[in-house]
Amino acid sequence: MLTAVRRRVTRLRQPARARRIARALWIVWAVVVWNVVFDRVIVVAGRTYVAAAGRAAADRAPRPNMDDYMRPAVTRGLWIASGAAGVVLITGLASVRAASHR
Repeated sequence: MLTAVRRRVTRLRQPARARRIARALWIVWAVVVWNVVFDRVIVVAGRTYVAAAGRAAADRAPRPNMDDYMRPAVTRGLWIASGAAGVVLITGLASVRAASHR
């Protein structure tokens, strides 16, 4: 059983397979970063809206329009998340390329 495990690990350490695994992991990492950043921007916009609605209720003013807070947040979130994921992806793929050429 131990030799079978060693054989599997040895196959994973072959340069071509290791490059593919590294690339896939960097792509997955970029997707995770995109999701986390986008979610954070949306959550902050939601909290800002809730605070504004609370202030309006306390002042007996009309409730603010949620679209005024969330629509710009979606656009901003798309740009920020795509930029962050792009940086992670470019850095990772360039690192894999540089490491595989050594």
